[in-house]
This record gives sequence, C-alpha cells and structure tokens, in this order.
Amino acid sequence: MIATRTINALIVRSMAAVDTSLSVPQLRVMVILTRVGRASLSDVAERLGVNASNASRVSDQLVKRRLVRREEDPDDRRRVVLTLSPSGRKVLARVMERRRVLLEEVVTAMSPPEQDLLMDALGPFNAASEATGASDAAGESEGHRLGPWLG
Repeated sequence: MIATRTINALIVRSMAAVDTSLSVPQLRVMVILTRVGRASLSDVAERLGVNASNASRVSDQLVKRRLVRREEDPDDRRRVVLTLSPSGRKVLARVMERRRVLLEEVVTAMSPPEQDLLMDALGPFNAASEATGASDAAGESEGHRLGPWLG
C-alpha cells in the first residue's frame, strides 16, 4: 500500500508540475486516447469503468480546454469519436516525462542491488497486470508500465 500511495502521489505531483487544473480522470482519458487513437464516449466510459455521463463530463472539460477533439467518425457519421489534440499530446508528454523523472529520483535513491531486486520483481508484476487486464483498466499505455524509467 505504501508503494501505491507513493506512485499515486508522484502521478499527482507530475500533473501539478505541468498543469494544476488537470485531474486524474482527465489524465486517464488522455492516456486512453493515446493508446487507442480514437474512441467513442461509451468506449471511454467502459475503459474508465464509469457511466457515460461521468465520462462525458470529463471529456467535455478536455474538449473545452482543447486537449481533446470531438469529431464525427469518418466510418460512421452517426457516431462521435474523441481524439487527443496536438496540444493534448504535448501536455500528456510533459506529464509523463515529469512522472518518469520523479520515479527515477525515487529509484536512484536505492542501492544498485535494491534497484536490481525491484526490476526483477516488476517484470512478473507487469506480466500479471497484463494477464489479468489490470493494466487495461488503468488506461496505461505500453510505454508507461512500471519499470522502464531506468532505461
């Protein structure tokens, strides 16, 4: 639980360093859109594990801030899809880079043998996370799993 609290705190700190008005649900929507490219509101709601009205509220805030685009689906004009805007990509990249730096600060405070133990444990943890679908539920993209911050 301490590790979970630490990682959550680092996520919040990384967001605050880039954009103090960005919320965790907003960040999760942005990560989902990075992963899938474009998604309907119901797709976003399902991935977040919330009802459509909650997903709509979060998405509307991102659209107003021009971090997400709402557009007609080119394959089905009756369907509306969300995509990450270029400014949304920039904000997300900055948040993820700040998160990487903060995680690296924690890990580099550990001795090299402790770092090796951590990396040895994270491999199976990441594999189990993917096998159980926990990484999908978190909305994390491939490059942002636990472990790769050491390069």
